[in-house]
Amino acid sequence: MSLPISVFIIAQNEERRIGDAIRSVCDLAGEIVVVDSGSTDRTVDIAGELGAVVHQHAWTGFGPQKRYAEDKCRHDWLLNLDADEVVTPDLADEIRTLFSDQPPEPAAYTLRILNVYPGDEKPRPFANDYNVVRLYNRNVARYRDHPVFDRVEVQEGVPVRTLRAPAFHHTIIDWYHMVDKANRFTSHQLDSMTGRARWKLKLRLVTEFPVNFIRNYVFRRHMFGGQKGFIFALNTAFLRTMRIAKILERQEQMERETLQRRTGKER
Repeated sequence: MSLPISVFIIAQNEERRIGDAIRSVCDLAGEIVVVDSGSTDRTVDIAGELGAVVHQHAWTGFGPQKRYAEDKCRHDWLLNLDADEVVTPDLADEIRTLFSDQPPEPAAYTLRILNVYPGDEKPRPFANDYNVVRLYNRNVARYRDHPVFDRVEVQEGVPVRTLRAPAFHHTIIDWYHMVDKANRFTSHQLDSMTGRARWKLKLRLVTEFPVNFIRNYVFRRHMFGGQKGFIFALNTAFLRTMRIAKILERQEQMERETLQRRTGKER
């Protein structure tokens, strides 16, 4: 039996993964909403064939896109999934138990989001990736309107509880996709980060790689992922370092353009 929950997904060119995301909640949610931002593959067709309500909305950034999706949902209880995530059977059962008698009092719940390596069906042993609010009542919580750093903001005094069972995140299709995806995402972040102090960025340029490698390999436990875990941690550290390099490059470019404009005016 479906629950009074609207699942919403924002997507673009996700034909290889969005089907699994929707199928994982077909028997759980009373409504599935997909907001597409101009896919050129079969994303929209697949979502429609699986019973999702599809809306087209030009890309405005992660936060604004998710707020638009929230407004298209008919239920007050919302569950946000990325197009490359799936709700596990254990998580679906836990949510059903939560709603077994009647919808709970308005609150917010964090989900454990565990990465799955390319070619694998489940996360590495002892995986410890993300724990973020994804199930919430929109009367007490909403996504903030930020183009890059999207997160659910919960009203003060509202309880935030944790669901034990995880969702699986098939974040990358292969290693080429990981590099390409991170390259596009870090470029998208530049406008919101170019105002940071250069001396801090130069310091981070030196520390970013070792700090992030240790954070992912040790504390997020990719050390238990064997060869794939090592590659994942290595790539993540490299791409985080390249983000700092891009920001410094953008700052230098902006300074050159400013100098050229000033020189032109003086002439």
